[in-house]
Amino acid sequence: MSEILLTGVNGGVMTLTLNRPDVFNSFNQDMARAFQSALDEAAKNDDVRCVVITGSGRAFCAGQDLKEVTSEGSPSFQVIVEETYNKSIRRICSLEKPVVAAVNGVAAGAGANIALACDFVVAKSSVKFIQAFANIGLIPDSGGTYWLPRLVGMSRAKALTMLGTPLSAKEAEAIGLIHQAVEENAFEDSIQTLTSKLAEMPTRGLALTKKALHAAATNDLNSQLELELELQVAAADTEDYAEGVKAFLEKRKPKFIGR
Repeated sequence: MSEILLTGVNGGVMTLTLNRPDVFNSFNQDMARAFQSALDEAAKNDDVRCVVITGSGRAFCAGQDLKEVTSEGSPSFQVIVEETYNKSIRRICSLEKPVVAAVNGVAAGAGANIALACDFVVAKSSVKFIQAFANIGLIPDSGGTYWLPRLVGMSRAKALTMLGTPLSAKEAEAIGLIHQAVEENAFEDSIQTLTSKLAEMPTRGLALTKKALHAAATNDLNSQLELELELQVAAADTEDYAEGVKAFLEKRKPKFIGR
């Protein structure tokens, strides 16, 4: 795997570390390809039960590397948005395993929206989330216009995106934008606790829950009830469901295997 993306698997958790610290882990096409390849590997590796995305150095991700956009012979915006960001967001959202954004530093532009596409966002309390697009005359991409109104409402979404005002992690937690803001000295332990728990849970059941919740954004009630029926039948056919029931009846902690 390219050094612009560091990967490792430990205890069922795959960690993907964006590794361009000199440019605040901003994306170029090379890093996007490595990132998408790693997510594909996570999807097919049964030993991976949870994925963590984080950044090296002082930033989580500053979004797009503008040098790539402005250099001679640079790819078009259409190519960059589709190939770098849309393909990445689709992979995160469709991954049948929980994805945690461990936001260690500033998350700006597409970097902020990549975090929001994850199932859990845990950030250092000192972190700022910035919808920086308006500052250079662009619109939010990478799913920002999809997630923000759903997470914080239309009024706040407009304020965040049209004013580009930085939002602290504590403020983001208070308005329901992220899962948790933690002090720096507790950050690593918080990530470890969350991901270890997720890696021990019934992975297939979590994947089906994720699918149902995402579908709820566009389904009417009857359609959602039908989907719940379909997915519940699938969940009841897993080895983890059988283990969960058996453990409950035997009054012991279940040992899930992720299928």
